[in-house]
Amino acid sequence: MVSLLTIVGVAVAVFVGFNIGGSSTGVAFGPAVGSRLVRKTTAATLFIGFGFLGAWTVGRNVIDTMSSSIVPATQFTPVASVVVLFFTGMSLLISNLYGVPASTSMTAVGAIVGLGLASGTLNQALMFVIVSAWIVAPLVCFAIGIGVGRYIYPHLDRYVAFTTFTLHFVQLDRSGTIPRPYINPNASPQDIVGSLLVVVIACYMAFSAGASNAANAVAPLVGEGGSLTVNQGVLLAVFAFGLGSFTIARRTLETVGDDITELPILASLIVSIVGGTVITLLSYLGIPASLAVSTTSTIIGLGWGRASRAAALSEIVTPTTERSDLEVSTGALVTSRAEEAPVSPTIGDIARHEQPPEKPEEIPDVPDVGAEGPADLDEKSLFNPAAAKRIATMWVLTPSLAVLASYPVFALLL
Repeated sequence: MVSLLTIVGVAVAVFVGFNIGGSSTGVAFGPAVGSRLVRKTTAATLFIGFGFLGAWTVGRNVIDTMSSSIVPATQFTPVASVVVLFFTGMSLLISNLYGVPASTSMTAVGAIVGLGLASGTLNQALMFVIVSAWIVAPLVCFAIGIGVGRYIYPHLDRYVAFTTFTLHFVQLDRSGTIPRPYINPNASPQDIVGSLLVVVIACYMAFSAGASNAANAVAPLVGEGGSLTVNQGVLLAVFAFGLGSFTIARRTLETVGDDITELPILASLIVSIVGGTVITLLSYLGIPASLAVSTTSTIIGLGWGRASRAAALSEIVTPTTERSDLEVSTGALVTSRAEEAPVSPTIGDIARHEQPPEKPEEIPDVPDVGAEGPADLDEKSLFNPAAAKRIATMWVLTPSLAVLASYPVFALLL
């Protein structure tokens, strides 16, 4: 029975890691693949390499927390491990069904909390720290997004260009005996710098994903009561990531995701840096947290700050009658604050193989904060109020349901 449960546990862990690898590869390398900077196979290879680096280094701290600190490692019997992994896999299913970035990390922790409550071994002090981090981290990402969107993004948007190439960025000259790589002749020096930046940040996102997500797939199987050592757990998680990266991620890399199709590449890079850095720091501290929640919070804050440039801070805090029609939404990321301003290609443009609009010969000045912009500033919105409420509800609901559903199961089994 134990042997069979161990096999089942490993199979479920591979299933969880398979789905994580498929979705995370698309998030990290979608812009790079869509811009034809790297091929899908190259993207999968880079994701596995940097995901392994993140899991093998920083990710060990998160594995340690989830496998032995929230509850003692001895509580993770083969049956308990399978149940925790089952609820983690269900969170992925719920996320896919509802199209909401539900956190597998938060759901996995919720299932472990159910185990701790049923066995009376929950580390309440540590859970207070973890839940506090879950509240503070999105707020930090949101605040950084507002600051960048309001004061920095408009300036970067005018001088940082990204090109969608018809041919891949790196070509192979097969005229000789040995193929010789060369850079796409249509790439300017600015394109080369920007392209390298896109790929480097994609690799950084892969590192963050590996650091935060390896524990979601294998933590219940690792430790004193588990079936695997930490090293074996990391290798199993990365193997499962790789299966997802080379299979289902190919479709994710093509579509990139309907909910962020109008997000410009520049904005997606800023979101990746902010969200990835916050999650890497939390992972270093051994705190399991959601990369999806952090990046989504940054997107909302970035768009909010972008749109809020149309009003001074005093007008936002205490709206006047004249400016009462001002709406703050993330849709400002896809519009331009100055007439005739250059517009970077969005992820949606890339997914649809469209080219960005032609840039004007003269780049206009960035309007001062508080200056009125075009009338269509807020016509489009990435996250309307209803969608934002749905996302926030799912963030709270999925770990809560994991606790409520797992507790009676563990109470019955223990």
